[in-house]
Amino acid sequence: MPRFTGKTMLAALLLAAPGPTLADTITLRESGSTLVEPLFKSWAADFGKDHPGVTLTTAGTGSGQGTAQVLSGAAEIGTSDAYLGDDEAAAHPQFLDIALAISAVTVDYNLPELKSPLKLDGPTLAGIYQGTIRSWDDRAIAALNPGAALPHHDIVPVRRADGSGDTFVFSQYLSFATTSREDDVGTVIAMPNGSWGDRVGFGTTISWPKVAGEVEATGNDGMVATLGRTPYAIGYAGISFADRVAAAKLGTAAMRGYSGQFLLPDAGTIAAAAASLTPRTPADERLTLVNAPGEGCYPLINYEYAVVSKKQPNEAQAAAIRDVLTFAVAPGSENAKRLAASHFIALPSPIWLKSQAKIDAIR
Repeated sequence: MPRFTGKTMLAALLLAAPGPTLADTITLRESGSTLVEPLFKSWAADFGKDHPGVTLTTAGTGSGQGTAQVLSGAAEIGTSDAYLGDDEAAAHPQFLDIALAISAVTVDYNLPELKSPLKLDGPTLAGIYQGTIRSWDDRAIAALNPGAALPHHDIVPVRRADGSGDTFVFSQYLSFATTSREDDVGTVIAMPNGSWGDRVGFGTTISWPKVAGEVEATGNDGMVATLGRTPYAIGYAGISFADRVAAAKLGTAAMRGYSGQFLLPDAGTIAAAAASLTPRTPADERLTLVNAPGEGCYPLINYEYAVVSKKQPNEAQAAAIRDVLTFAVAPGSENAKRLAASHFIALPSPIWLKSQAKIDAIR
């Protein structure tokens, strides 16, 4: 059997599914995740250079809006940091969740006095967003950060106002990290601040607990801007905004993972978490990567999805969508550069094969 490099395999796939010609220009609309928007803009620009017959527009509307638009037919490609919920998937069986890349959500804060990275865990973060932990020098935060100069100042929690895949990942981490569990001898360990999963749950939109001083922001750009102008604030953002977080002189927290380690999000800790759960990813790719077990696994990571109908109105449009998504998940150094520029990592080979099989099913 012949061996393929990333480039030769991509070429073979594109030849097998030729796109529209100049005479048959196709316009595809992408809408959704503000986390994946910088990456998708890069894909669209580079794809357009070699595919003049396809016009690809992008819009960072938020994961919730992107999913709604593709399900309604207002967009051909919806991008989301969250897979379709069980009810949505059952109601729309012709729609596919196609993993494109692996990303992460960062927990960021505006604490000018603090010089070293803040350490946080799920129960403490849940307490902040439930209003049971109100001050930066609360003993729960101090216990995680011995010796740190924590200010005696009210915490300003910032949350997303729009439907957001970042909210999905963030609230899922709070749910998983605060669930009571049994220890090695069967004793139930009750987590402090109660179970976020029982009280609030997770999703792209949730019923946030009312907290004094809370602030809302729209989109990742709005989140970073709000944190930047709000001293003593805390919030969360997609890692594709890491450069803007740094430019705003915000801190990024080291989060406690499943193994108990406090970890910053970087290519190594994100890749470790993805590798931990790759064997569990089903054929439909609807799997959370949050709180992955194992050493060195940053806990707030996710697949970035394209939500697409496998039934297109004509073959020209189906071929164009296949070409775009094949280009997006292509192995090889060029795509790796695009991914790294937005702080994403490429799909592991077994997940790439699952995604490519689903792309090939679009007709």
